[in-house]
Amino acid sequence: MEDFRIGNGYDVHALEPGLPLFLGGIRIESHLGCVAHSDGDVAIHALCDALLGALALGDIGKHFPDTSEEFKGIDSKILLQRTMKLVKGLGWQVGNADITIALQSPKLSPYITRMRETLSSLMEVQMTSVSVKATTTERLGFVGRCEGCEVFATVLLKK
Repeated sequence: MEDFRIGNGYDVHALEPGLPLFLGGIRIESHLGCVAHSDGDVAIHALCDALLGALALGDIGKHFPDTSEEFKGIDSKILLQRTMKLVKGLGWQVGNADITIALQSPKLSPYITRMRETLSSLMEVQMTSVSVKATTTERLGFVGRCEGCEVFATVLLKK
């Protein structure tokens, strides 16, 4: 019987002026926001992909398709709650989650603690089990040009 599973998730969204920016379940003050069918929380989307991937359940698009009116404008925290219901329903729990957000601007350091609090609450784990890191790409690529945001997430699930 397997006692541990590891999952990796990745997501990216374009940024445009005048849209709200949600990351890690909280609103970030920014003149740019993510273009998306849902609220565009690219951090939660990558985390959901990591959780689903760890259990070979497909990806976020399979469970919450961007072609469905049900998910239009949906708060991504609801998507994470539904993903966690699947995880727990199969007898698994989160050991830890490690999330890296690549965004040129704004600086995310003032928001990291609130993101960790929000995500740990949604996953029903201690805050010490959730790491959120932010980085820029030193003005390189689409992230560096402020055209998009990308997030990498890794999770460890345990029975």
